[in-house]
Amino acid sequence: MTTTPPPPPPLLSAQGLHVVFPGRHGAPGARAVDGVELDIRPGEIVALVGESGCGKTTLARSLLGLVKPSGGRITFAGQPLEYTSRALKAYRGRVQLVLQDPTGSLNPRHTVYDAVAEGLRIHGRTGNERAAVAEALAHAGLRPPERFFLRYPHQLSGGQRQRVVIAGALVLEPELIVADEPVASLDSSVRGEILALLLRLRAELGLAALVVTHDLGLAWNIADRVAVMYLGRIVETGDVEQVLTAPRHPYTQALLSVLPEAPGEPVVLTGEPPDPSRIPAGCRFHARCQILASGAADRAGVADACRGEDPQVLPGTGAHQAACHWARAGITA
Repeated sequence: MTTTPPPPPPLLSAQGLHVVFPGRHGAPGARAVDGVELDIRPGEIVALVGESGCGKTTLARSLLGLVKPSGGRITFAGQPLEYTSRALKAYRGRVQLVLQDPTGSLNPRHTVYDAVAEGLRIHGRTGNERAAVAEALAHAGLRPPERFFLRYPHQLSGGQRQRVVIAGALVLEPELIVADEPVASLDSSVRGEILALLLRLRAELGLAALVVTHDLGLAWNIADRVAVMYLGRIVETGDVEQVLTAPRHPYTQALLSVLPEAPGEPVVLTGEPPDPSRIPAGCRFHARCQILASGAADRAGVADACRGEDPQVLPGTGAHQAACHWARAGITA
């Protein structure tokens, strides 16, 4: 009898993570990240999806050690993240950030060579700097790399600039990258090339990635697993095919309904997300929920729970799950 081997332990794990930004003049603090559980395994690509302002960038910054959590903890390779300068410097050599705006990420006065070599110099890496820079540029798809050494950012296309930013992350040989909207500023013709590059880097280098995006179509093309975030909390998680073909949370359903290829009419969410300093009782999505608004939740007998009971925090990994009373009752619309 063949048994399935257990999955490898997480490379990066957030456990009960909270980030609260203090309010002004005694006002309540904004709960930007509110009890998040999230695991990323070696070689895995996880897409963190949600509207602007849902907390996904704050979560990403806390996972990078750029924002210290108000509660909970982060572990990397089984070890708790420490917040001393020395520990954070070592950690950021293993976990690298790729920003969405390559023009803003690159110093216009630095050549490509200096831009990529900067990380080596900051971290005091010894060895053959020229060879390391060339290897990183080659991995990022800029070949032959020596042809790009003396170029400046303004002499490159948008896609080439993004590849230089990726090379700057790769030169430190990280185990995980956090890519914040990595193709948002690129032309559609270039987006596919950069996504294919990220997949190739995973295959060649075993690189894990957290890709932060508002685009569920991007998640479909690149991710192994999806975490959908709303008002500081992950409300649905699972394998990409499960979440995007059979979404359980009304918020995920609404996000998917506006994609060009989606069947039926798009779901128009009413109002704006609540203020994170005044998160409502019950399900934090209930004031905008199309199922509650339609009366279907009342007919199914879960409306009171939607309005009064906060769904439990989802675990960081595992089966397809949604923090939704409707979904947990096993009801289909």
